[in-house]
Amino acid sequence: MASMLAGCTPWPREFVDRYWAAGHWRGNTLDNLLRGWALQYGPRTALVHGATRITYANLNRRVGRMAAGFRLRGLQPGQRVLVQLPNVPAFVITVFALMRIGVIPVLCPLSHRASGLPDLVRVTQAVGYVAPSTYRGFDHTAMAADIAARWPFLRRVFTLDAPGESSPYGGLTTDPSGCQYSPLGSIDAAPEPALAQSADQVAFFLLSGGSAAAPRLVPRTHDDYAYQARAAAELVSLNENDVYLAALPDELHFTFGGPGIVGALSVGAAVVLAESPEPAECLGLIERERVTVTSLGPAAARRWLDVLPTVRADSGSLRLLQIGGAPLLRATAEQLGAALGCRLQQVFGMPEGLLTLTRPADPDETVLTTQGRPLSPHDEIRIVDTDGKDVPDGEPGELLARGPYTLRGYYRAPDDNARSFTPDGYFRSGVLARRTPDGNLVVTGTPA
Repeated sequence: MASMLAGCTPWPREFVDRYWAAGHWRGNTLDNLLRGWALQYGPRTALVHGATRITYANLNRRVGRMAAGFRLRGLQPGQRVLVQLPNVPAFVITVFALMRIGVIPVLCPLSHRASGLPDLVRVTQAVGYVAPSTYRGFDHTAMAADIAARWPFLRRVFTLDAPGESSPYGGLTTDPSGCQYSPLGSIDAAPEPALAQSADQVAFFLLSGGSAAAPRLVPRTHDDYAYQARAAAELVSLNENDVYLAALPDELHFTFGGPGIVGALSVGAAVVLAESPEPAECLGLIERERVTVTSLGPAAARRWLDVLPTVRADSGSLRLLQIGGAPLLRATAEQLGAALGCRLQQVFGMPEGLLTLTRPADPDETVLTTQGRPLSPHDEIRIVDTDGKDVPDGEPGELLARGPYTLRGYYRAPDDNARSFTPDGYFRSGVLARRTPDGNLVVTGTPA
C-alpha cells in the first residue's frame, strides 16, 4: 500500500492480500463507482431535497463539473478540504467532486465551531473549507476568516450561498490575508478526463467519536468504505426500489455508509435528505416520498414515539428502521416496531470502522436486546479485561476489533496510536461490551 497518504497507517500486506482474495476489496474508487452507477441507473432519482430531484446521470454530471471547477481554483491531489454542510445535495456533490480530483474531504459536523474547527484545520493543513455562509444564526464565513488569518495554508472558502452581509468580507472575493471566497454554485467548469487514482488511497477523513481533547482523524480508503457500504446494503437487502431517508447528519458514519447514502446509491435507490431528524419533518417525508429505510439515534427515536399519536402521516411504506449511536432501551425498541409497523435493526458502529448489526431474520429477542454481529466474515473481535486478556462469553470487557474496514491508525497521531492499537493491529475501541453465546454483541457503555 505504497500510495497511502503520509501520516496514515497501512494494512499489512498479508491482510491486504486476504481482503482482496475474499472479494471485499475490488480496486474501485468511490468516484469511479459513481460513474458506473450513473450509467446503470441514469434516469432514476438519486437525491431528493425539498422540491429538488436529481437523477443519477445529473448527479454524476454535476460532480464532474464541480470537480473541474475545483481544479481551476487550484486544488491539487492529496490536499485536504474541510466539508461542513447540512443535509443538502451539495454535500454529496461536493464530497464526490473533491474525491474525483484526488482531494481528501474532511467530513465535519456543523456543531464544530470556533472551539474545534481551528485544530482540525491545523492538523489536516486544510487548504479549503466548504460551509454555509451562515447557518442557524452562526456565521461560518466570519469563523473561516479568523482561522485563515491564523493558518496561512487555508486560502479558499467555498460557501453554500453567497457570503452574507454579516461576514466581514461579504462584498469581496479575497480578504486582506489573501483568502479567496467563492459561492459553491460558481465552482463549475467543463468536465475533464478521469484522474488515475488508486483505491487504496485515502478517500476522506471522518472524525473520531471519542472524547479526546485534540481532533483524531480517521482515514477511510476507497476500498474499505466501498466494501462496507456495499456489504451493509446487501445485509439489509437494499435495492433500486428502496428510498433511504438521511435523517441524521450526513457526515455521520452511520448516515453516510451504514449502508446510508453511499450504500443506497450503490444499488440505485433514492436518497431523501432531511435537514433535521425531528419527527414533524421526517414523518411527512416518509409519507410523501414513500421512504422504506431510515436511521435514527435513540433520542430521536424517542421523540418520534412521543409525537406519532398526534402526527397524521402514513408511514406504511417504511420496512426498516435502523437504530444506532447508543444502546436502545428494550421498552423503546418494543414500542418503535409496533408504532411504525416496520422491522427494527440495532446497529453499533464507529467512524474507525467496526460495524455490527442485527439481521433481518434474527429472533425478536436478539433485535430487542443486542447490537448484532459484525458486518464482515473477516471482522475479528476480542473482548478483553484490563490486562488485555480475553474474557469468556457473557463477561463484560473492552471491545477490540480489526478487519477489512477498520483503520490501523489515526492520521498523524503516533501517541494516540500507541494507546489505541495493539501491537498486532487490533483497535482498542474504549467501548465496554459482552458477547452472547450465539455471537451477538451487547454494548454496555464506556470505561470510567
